[in-house]
Amino acid sequence: MLYIVDRRKNPTGKSLGNRQRFMRRAKAQIKKAVESTIRSRGITDISSGDQITIPGKTLKEPGFHHMGRGGNRNYVLPGNKKFVQGDRIARPQGGDSGSGGSQASPDGEGEDEFQFTLTRDEFLDIFFEDLELPDLLKKSLKQTTAFRNARAGFSVEGTPSNLNLVRTMRNSLARRIGLRRPKTAEVRELEEKISVLQAKAEKRPNGKLTKTDEETLHTLLADLEEAKRRMKAIPFIDPIDTRFNQFQQIPDPNTQAVMFCLMDVSGSMSEQMKELAKRFFMLLHLFLHRKYEHVEVVFIRHTSRAAEVDEETFFYSRETGGTIVSTALEEMKKVLVDRYPTDQWNIYAAQASDGDNYSNDGAKCTALLAQDLLPKCQYYAYIEITDEREAEIFAAAEGETALWKSYAPLARDNPRFALKRVTKAADIFPVFRELFAKNRAEAGR
Repeated sequence: MLYIVDRRKNPTGKSLGNRQRFMRRAKAQIKKAVESTIRSRGITDISSGDQITIPGKTLKEPGFHHMGRGGNRNYVLPGNKKFVQGDRIARPQGGDSGSGGSQASPDGEGEDEFQFTLTRDEFLDIFFEDLELPDLLKKSLKQTTAFRNARAGFSVEGTPSNLNLVRTMRNSLARRIGLRRPKTAEVRELEEKISVLQAKAEKRPNGKLTKTDEETLHTLLADLEEAKRRMKAIPFIDPIDTRFNQFQQIPDPNTQAVMFCLMDVSGSMSEQMKELAKRFFMLLHLFLHRKYEHVEVVFIRHTSRAAEVDEETFFYSRETGGTIVSTALEEMKKVLVDRYPTDQWNIYAAQASDGDNYSNDGAKCTALLAQDLLPKCQYYAYIEITDEREAEIFAAAEGETALWKSYAPLARDNPRFALKRVTKAADIFPVFRELFAKNRAEAGR
């Protein structure tokens, strides 16, 4: 019979099993509470845990209990000096209502609430539950951490192909020496001596040996028989001598990812638009960190010229000028060739812009994406950021920006490329979830 004892430490001294059962039972309510609290918290706080509140009535389970009214009841009242048998106990003032933690409401109904603290991993697991990384380029990649076989010493059991001959023969030799197993040469030497004495007896006229030689012959025959017996009893290689090479699988972090952030920083991009782009980039970065061991980020900003910059410059440095989007795509192509080979890196890109572009630059952008970038990318997301008034104007006129017109045909033909519009902070999460939804990822596989 097998007994398994779980000696893992429970978080904060509470029962891990009870916590897991509660998470499974109240999963729907917890998920709804997480989705509600996400709207009120910043992107920078999303990687931490959270305290959520769920309705207490949803946690109730059916059970049996005594009715509070009706029937004949017998009570034992220790220390009673006031009542005797047959007396009627007056009803307490205040009616039949009991105390509780329900919140008051105008219609007289209330709802108990239960506060529950989620850990960081639990919060992120629920938040990313409906999401899945699109794996359109490397279809053989089944998980984000690959494994390789590594030597892990020796074992007494294994397959013949893993037999370690050197270690096995060393153990065999040590055992034979320790048990004094006769060597083959020693047996052969005894046989030769016996043959010599037997030949000597044949040469004598009476065919007999002298008394001394006869005693020697009997001693040699006894020694030979004992040597052969010991050789049979002590095998040359015993199962206890065998040693097999042992291997174990260790993580091989060869599934690293690089995230390219491209953003238009021309005069038409307001600070509010940059803030929306920042929120999306941060959410994508957090998402990739949940899927890959190592994630690097490359920031490329552009006006009529593009350059790779650090994060501080990318978001907060002021710059004016026109807009030529192809310069950013060319810079990304250059960085890919110099530092990120596709056989070692999973490549993701997110581009944020207000849609403005030089009139003659659209064809060049489409060619760079179709020929040089999208074949190397796992996924490329274009987020067009507009304020609400411009969005209403575009919707009324059914118009599109210059960059959207250039990208739209490419997005229809390539599942690795996606276009979405964002007008306010509340749109970030729905757009992100739609871009990385499971059904979209599976449709591209």
